[in-house]
Amino acid sequence: MRTLTAPGTTWGKSSYSGDQGNCVEVTGTTDGGLAVRDSKDTTRPGIRCAAPAWGAFIYGLKASRP
Repeated sequence: MRTLTAPGTTWGKSSYSGDQGNCVEVTGTTDGGLAVRDSKDTTRPGIRCAAPAWGAFIYGLKASRP
């Protein structure tokens, strides 16, 4: 799997996340998409997601909230 994150990439997680290490982290990719990874194993590459697909995912999450 080819990673599309630049060296020294900063990964971020939600401010609602605690410090238990059970979080997902997100960063931008060099091709304009996003990468998502598990905060428990930061040595593994992120899973790449195109920006429109990520937008649809977030929209779906927000739409399902009460």
